[in-house]
Amino acid sequence: RMTHGDFVTEVAFSPDGRLVASGDLGRTLRVWEAATGEEVSRMRLEEHLGSISFSSDGRWVVACGDVTVQVWEAATGMEVSHMKHDYPVSVVAFSPDGLWVASGTYDGKVQVWDAAKGVEVSRMAHDEAVSDITFSPDGRWVVSGSDDGTVRVWEASSGKELSRMIHGEPVHIVAFSTDGRQVVSI
Repeated sequence: RMTHGDFVTEVAFSPDGRLVASGDLGRTLRVWEAATGEEVSRMRLEEHLGSISFSSDGRWVVACGDVTVQVWEAATGMEVSHMKHDYPVSVVAFSPDGLWVASGTYDGKVQVWDAAKGVEVSRMAHDEAVSDITFSPDGRWVVSGSDDGTVRVWEASSGKELSRMIHGEPVHIVAFSTDGRQVVSI
């Protein structure tokens, strides 16, 4: 049994299912062994938690809160990088190779960051809040959905917009097919 001292607001499995990350209203992020419930590491968030994601190898965990994105080593809780935004962050995701982190904000910005250095790689923009974001399986593209009713595909390294689909209403979830050739959204 995994317990926090405060109300849990986010939870995520590592890709191999071995670890679970959970964050609470008290700004504590914990990583647990899924099989035993034993706490592996504990991190203190700078701000209230918004979203959690693991790198594909489960080595790192990223979380966003208000205007901050933080990356930690899952096994030790040691901070790897720290990224500041101008506006509150709504969602984060790792690239498949774990080298980049994408973030979306409530003012419509999409940013790709070097996960280890915390340096911006590219910046894109929607007209309203970004609700979901994910990388293509090969990590070359980012798809984002927004309250502006669009789904957009971007080149991750440059920020160049490659495709725009009009949803007609706010977009909540986006995903690439396993071959990266199709996008689905709701």
